[in-house]
Amino acid sequence: VGVKDISFDLQPGKKIAFVGTSGAGKSTLLKLLFRFYDVDAGQVLVDGQDVRTLTQESLRKSLGLVPQDVVLFNDTIRANIAYARPDASDEDLRDAARRAQLLEFIDALPEGWKTRVGERGLKLSGGEKQRVGIARVILADPAILVLDEATSALDSATEAAVQDALDQAAQGRTTLMVAHRLSTVKSADEILVLEAGQVIERGTHAGLLAKGGKYADMWERQARSANLELAGE
Repeated sequence: VGVKDISFDLQPGKKIAFVGTSGAGKSTLLKLLFRFYDVDAGQVLVDGQDVRTLTQESLRKSLGLVPQDVVLFNDTIRANIAYARPDASDEDLRDAARRAQLLEFIDALPEGWKTRVGERGLKLSGGEKQRVGIARVILADPAILVLDEATSALDSATEAAVQDALDQAAQGRTTLMVAHRLSTVKSADEILVLEAGQVIERGTHAGLLAKGGKYADMWERQARSANLELAGE
């Protein structure tokens, strides 16, 4: 999906969220930021510099991504977290794991940090895999944190725990969030609602609810299905 006429300014340390139905253009914005492709018109600026003038390496060093499906290698849990910074000390690794709410889990494993996670991390639950991804990003210490549907594959209870870890990772960082589940973007400083590649509404969570438009409608629908889930129907 192409995007057009989208303009926003994200100040350091602030959080912006992009929401909308599938195919609205949310992921396209992230691809432009990571330079998987370049814009036909307009600019993507990071610290005032057009991303097209930066090397891929320097650009991607400043970006940390937690995707919907964190890629893990058939190696130890230590190697999987340290992948972000192979020279990290044990103290740095423990700190990253603690902030990702993973340290107690690792310490309780019979083989601890030497536990092998299996092919694509199959020995870990969905929530544990996401927390490994979050620990990895905390260890990399990027200036910009990008959360791409980071909790959408999790059930509500796991999502709440992982959301706490994401909030930890976002502290002091500029954060971009792409989400289908609106409960994860309530805390954003600005929310952009996309449809067919364009912004149809923008504002804070409270402001958009008060407006009674598309966002409020999506919120209402999701709240209703969450209630059904809680009621076990």
